[in-house]
Amino acid sequence: MHQTTHHQTHQGGFSLIELLVTIGIIGLLAAIAIPSYREHVRRGYVEEATGVLGSGRVAVEQYFLDNRTYVNVPCPASTSRFAITCAATATTYTITATGSGGAAGFVYTVNQADLRTTAGPWGAANCWLVQKGGSC
Repeated sequence: MHQTTHHQTHQGGFSLIELLVTIGIIGLLAAIAIPSYREHVRRGYVEEATGVLGSGRVAVEQYFLDNRTYVNVPCPASTSRFAITCAATATTYTITATGSGGAAGFVYTVNQADLRTTAGPWGAANCWLVQKGGSC
């Protein structure tokens, strides 16, 4: 008698359900990670602006001590993401950093009384907001 043997071959791989679950998990992680990363990058941009304004304020105050006027103060240079402007009279000044590109919408200021303001996507405040949902 001749016996016939049947060999079953099992092919490896993923079922459609496994593939869909994996794609769903990746989508969920991306939905959380991408906005978080964007906010992290924006915080870096904000640090750039507040750093320039802080050092600019020191330079302007030094100028005032030497000249007893804010007229013709040295305005800090603009950065790749923030246009820096200065407005000054003999007794007052305001330095403004206005964002562009990834920092579009952010406007930070400082004046002779060290009043710091923020306007932008994270809200408006009489301080420099340095993160979304942050406080003074």
